[in-house]
Amino acid sequence: MDSDGTQDARGTHANSVPRPAGPPDAPVTPPEVPAAPPRPARAPGVPPLPDGSAFLAWVRAPRPEAAPGVWRFGHRPRPEEEPAQIPARQLLSGAVIAFLVGWLIWSLLWNGYLGGWWVLPLELFTPDSWRHSGDRVGNAFLWYGYYTLIAFVIMIGVGRLGRWGEVWRRYGLPAWQRAAPASERPPAPEDDPAQWNQLRAAGAGDAAERLAAEARAGLMRDVDHARIARAWQGVRSGRHSLATFTGAVLKDGAAACLHPSGDRDLPGRLARHDLVTGQVRLGTTADDPRNPYAYRGTGLALGPDLLGTSLLAVGPAGTGKTGGVVWPLAESLCLHALAGRAAVVVVGAAGAGLGPADAYDVVVRIGNPESVYDLDLYGGTTDPDEAAAVLAEALVGDLADPHPGGDSRRSTTVLAQLLGPFQAVHGRFPSVPELRRLLDGTPGPLGALRKALEDTGQESLLRELDARERQSGHPGDVGGVLADRVALLDRPAFAGFFDTSGQSRPFSLRALDHPVRVRIDVPARGHADASRILARLVLAQFTASVAVREDRSLFACLVLDDATGVVTPEAVRGIQRLRSGNAGAVLTLRTLDDVPRPLRSPLLGAIGCRMALSGLTPWDGQDFAEVWGKEWTEARDVTDRQIIAETPAGKAVHMLRRVITGHAPTARAVTVRQVERERWSASELAHGVPPGHAVLSLTNVKGEHAPPLLVDLRS
Repeated sequence: MDSDGTQDARGTHANSVPRPAGPPDAPVTPPEVPAAPPRPARAPGVPPLPDGSAFLAWVRAPRPEAAPGVWRFGHRPRPEEEPAQIPARQLLSGAVIAFLVGWLIWSLLWNGYLGGWWVLPLELFTPDSWRHSGDRVGNAFLWYGYYTLIAFVIMIGVGRLGRWGEVWRRYGLPAWQRAAPASERPPAPEDDPAQWNQLRAAGAGDAAERLAAEARAGLMRDVDHARIARAWQGVRSGRHSLATFTGAVLKDGAAACLHPSGDRDLPGRLARHDLVTGQVRLGTTADDPRNPYAYRGTGLALGPDLLGTSLLAVGPAGTGKTGGVVWPLAESLCLHALAGRAAVVVVGAAGAGLGPADAYDVVVRIGNPESVYDLDLYGGTTDPDEAAAVLAEALVGDLADPHPGGDSRRSTTVLAQLLGPFQAVHGRFPSVPELRRLLDGTPGPLGALRKALEDTGQESLLRELDARERQSGHPGDVGGVLADRVALLDRPAFAGFFDTSGQSRPFSLRALDHPVRVRIDVPARGHADASRILARLVLAQFTASVAVREDRSLFACLVLDDATGVVTPEAVRGIQRLRSGNAGAVLTLRTLDDVPRPLRSPLLGAIGCRMALSGLTPWDGQDFAEVWGKEWTEARDVTDRQIIAETPAGKAVHMLRRVITGHAPTARAVTVRQVERERWSASELAHGVPPGHAVLSLTNVKGEHAPPLLVDLRS
């Protein structure tokens, strides 16, 4: 088959091609050997090296100080109050009328209708020889120069009356310059963040030069910059030595001080992040009169300084809580974890859309046999009393008195009476089936436990067991309720989970001392009650673990995609304590009805950032309206009074105005007064929030507040 068209010339069946004979004595010239092509700079198929201009532009972008919640990347501050602005129609019509008046005045002067008085200054201040000389050029220069001066004076006067300067600033070149992105000059070397001047000042010039070179070459990312900056903070605080830091940077460059996972970025990003300020952009503050003028049209962003006061988002299903709020925040916290700044635990239903598994270090799929990791039922503690308190909150915390002073102390005591003796005998806490049998009060397990305690002579623990046996079966004993709740976890679907024998890989929230990324999938489908128990368990373990962390410079955050049935009196107290431990929680609810009525006000008071999404019910809106309070506002009452003409001329003018405008002539009276009104009423929250929007109030860890803002989560 002749596939390339050359076989006929090369094959055995091809005829020889006749060649013309050359001159008899001409030397035979050897054929020219083509020059070898230049060696390629890189292997075929390898993309070119990245350019560092994008990273340098990002790290050099201005980030001015701004109010809480403002997206600071490239932000241009606005005045606090809206400047008084003349309506465009009135401004333009006034400018045109002023121009016509000036033209009329000049025309009347030029044509002599106003007399010749306006040339009197020229005659008084110039000699006659200048005006009546035979020099035509000089004469023309003198007179036409004076005419130009008079026209210029008229133009200045009518320009001020017609506000031509305002027209120029609003519609001329300055407006175009404000709209066009200004090209920023490169900063001075001493102010350039890409030069790592803080390292140079500390004597690590070689490390700074290596990092600056990799930034210019495009080998550094935003996560690398944040991670190395975090490591440098450790050097300044004394946790790491300067020599160790410098050696790591000189060896690995931008890849120095890697996260234990070895990742330098997430598999993909959904939202916009700025790791210099630590913010993630959620949307845009609407250009609405109810928003403060300084916030209108600015980006709305959250960071650890705001999440440190915790966030509660309430809205019905389908309003974008998971996709527009939870996942961007979880993604931002995962980036902070890669930079060594944060530890994040995300809890949600399996398949809820909380990001790919590759974005996390630990993925616990409870109820899924393919799960690599297990969940430690006791939170990694070895103290029976602490384990009993956390487990009691998870099992029956929702059954405690819903008032703020309620707790589950009786349940904690019952569990402690069993966990302590069991741990003393077996060196571990009981598994779920073992704990269920002990709570049921069956003679076999309790008898075996008693015999083991007697053999080891532990009298104090025997008294604990005796007290449990005396209370068992009596009216009011909570052991049966605890056994029923434990039975929800003792199901075939969870047979391989909550193992305490050491044969599995349990995850404990004691790991929050490290920048770990964790996702816990709870089996919401088919095991709703068990999912709520597990969510309460994780929240209780989280609040207990962050309080005993050694390194509190690491921000810890728990993200609960659905907090239904999780809010208990102890949970509210735990959320209040998170702020002092450099930790926070993100909770979402479909409605505040999922929270007991006595706990709604304490919950909204304990959380600093509150979000009401569109579609809220009026009774939910009432709770938000109460916590946001009232403000003094200016109310304008306008009264129109019909004008009665007394004279025939006045009646004729009124008739003409009626024909032109279609309305009777009226006199308008305006009354302005200060009144106190709700920032957002329950009716406005229920019916005035457009789809895809939310009303969000913010408080940062320093105590700075932002009033309720209408935010477009889709932009």
